[in-house]
Amino acid sequence: MTLQDQRVVVLGGTSGIGLATARTAADQGATVIVASSNPESVKRALEDLPASASGEAVDLTDADAVATFFDGLAPFDHLVFTAGEALTLLEVGSMDLTKAHAAFELRYFGALGAVNAAVPKLRPGGSVVLTTGAAGDRPGAGWSVAASICGAIDSLVRALAVELAPLRVNAVKPGVVRTPLWGGAMDYDEVAGGLPVDRVGEPEDIAAAYLFLMNQPFATGSIVTVDGGHVIA
Repeated sequence: MTLQDQRVVVLGGTSGIGLATARTAADQGATVIVASSNPESVKRALEDLPASASGEAVDLTDADAVATFFDGLAPFDHLVFTAGEALTLLEVGSMDLTKAHAAFELRYFGALGAVNAAVPKLRPGGSVVLTTGAAGDRPGAGWSVAASICGAIDSLVRALAVELAPLRVNAVKPGVVRTPLWGGAMDYDEVAGGLPVDRVGEPEDIAAAYLFLMNQPFATGSIVTVDGGHVIA
């Protein structure tokens, strides 16, 4: 399977899973366009990616900015949404609802808004790959908001796959991954000890799942779990 001569847009593609996905797509011959809200992150990503890559700083919670970004792009083949904020656990008893709303704003409404703006530019045979998470299937204490977002994305993928057919819509469901997004919020060694694979994920592990879904022409409405066995441990 190859993405030779295809164009791939990765929102959140300047660090962690998104950058690994952009890099792997480029290795398969794709021209990649990355975007995130941080101009410095965009600059660093472009230094890491091939010269054919391009990027732009875009506030993915700003519908007008997102629409302008896509209006400026030539038609492309695949949209990948990996954008997210630093992990924030919110317990119900002390929950800051403003933070809860903000989490949905980027991870859910940001993804939905991106699809809305991108669809007119997606070529026939193309796809959308969103990002959900294993917390939706096996949440812990304090994960009510994060798990709810994952559940919402799961449902969104299935609904969009029906509504936008024959455009393919899928999602990747990672477990704990060693990325800047997790920061110091996770003891990786402790988590690894509870997983059947005896380690946490690396960005490249998860990137392979996005590439699979872009390359697999018979997959739509599918959610690929890459969690090291978290949901069965």
